[in-house]
Formats: sequence, C-alpha cells, structure tokens
Amino acid sequence: MRVGFDKELEKLERDVLRMGSIVEEAVVKAIRALANQDLALADEVIANDREVDLLEIQIEEKCIALLALQCPLGRDLRLIGTTLKITTDLERVGDNAVNIMEVVKRIGHEPLIKPLIDIPRMANLAEKMLKDSLDAFVRRDATLAEQVRLRDDEVDEIYVGLYDELMGYVFPGGEEYKVRQAINLLFISYYLERIADHATNIAERVVYLVTGQAVSHPKARAAGRPSRS
Repeated sequence: MRVGFDKELEKLERDVLRMGSIVEEAVVKAIRALANQDLALADEVIANDREVDLLEIQIEEKCIALLALQCPLGRDLRLIGTTLKITTDLERVGDNAVNIMEVVKRIGHEPLIKPLIDIPRMANLAEKMLKDSLDAFVRRDATLAEQVRLRDDEVDEIYVGLYDELMGYVFPGGEEYKVRQAINLLFISYYLERIADHATNIAERVVYLVTGQAVSHPKARAAGRPSRS
C-alpha cells in the first residue's frame, strides 16, 4: 500500500508543477503583451486560464481522496496540506495574470504615458520568486524558500514608488487618457505585487513542509494602497 501511496503523491506533485509551469508562462506573456500592446496575446492568456482552474479542481479532488482513503500522518499529511495551499495560490496567480490582460485590453493601442521600466522590473522579480518558490518545493529547500520570502520586500518598495509616481498623473487633473491610463497601470502594478505575495505564500508553505514550523511574513502596507484580496 505504501508503494501505491508514494506513486499517488508523485503524481500529485507533477500536477502541481504542471500547473505552476502554466501560471509562470501566463505571467511572462502578460508582461510581454503589455510591453508590445499585443491584444491577441492578451486574449490567449485569458483563454488559457481555464486550464489552470481545471487543474486546481483536479488536484483538490486528489488531495481529498488521499486524505480520506490513506489517513496520512506527519510529513505525508503536511505534503498534502501544502499541496492544497500551493494550488490555491497558483490559481490566484493565474487570475492576476488574467486581470493584467484585461487591463492591457483596456489600454489598447493608445500611447503609453511613460516608459515601462518599473513594471517590467516588478514582473521579472515576481516571476523569479514564483519560479524559485516552486523549485524550493521540488527540492524541499527551505533555504531557497526563505530567500524568496525576503525578496518580497523589494517588490513592495518598487510598488510604493510606482504608486506615488502614477498618482502624480491623477491628482493634477491632466489629460483624461493619461489619468485613465495611470490608473490602469496602477492596477497592473498592484496585480504584480499580489503575484509576488502569492509566491511568498508558496515559499512559506515550503518552509512549513520541510521544517514543520509555520512562518508568516507580515508587511507594513503603505497608506492609501489598495487592500489585499
């Protein structure tokens, strides 16, 4: 029975990695679509999110079946619980990529009000955090997971600076399209910040899986920033 159980756990992990791969690609494509104002690519990312949703359901059903039939204890129980939490975070990363695509479509082909520097920086950091958190899961590497957690502060710092800059387009009452686009870019930066938060959540789950110790990363939220979803 143990051999069969181990094989089911391996399949479960492969499903998580497949889901993670799809979500990582969605984040990369989301920023490429923004940089190139590629509305067709935006539609592709939105359409592909259905696969992520289906994988989340399938993984959840497998986890519940394993809990019900095998009654796992100790490390096995932590692995199944961690898997459930990770898939939830991955699904939300996918949702945030879709949210970015919807904003890209709202911006369309109108001229960008500023060069895209900070948003791609945030995107690269968030995508790397996501990749490293999943690598930490595969390797059961608590040290790498801890490094991911620490990098979240860097994303937050960029977001705070970008928030202040973009709000500068809103308050003076400038051109309507600039105000509208500044708000749209602010939404994109917020979604990227959330992706980094979900990568941090995954890293925290990995630390718990490896060490059995629950960790959290409380963050001081800047005044006036949108509330976390």
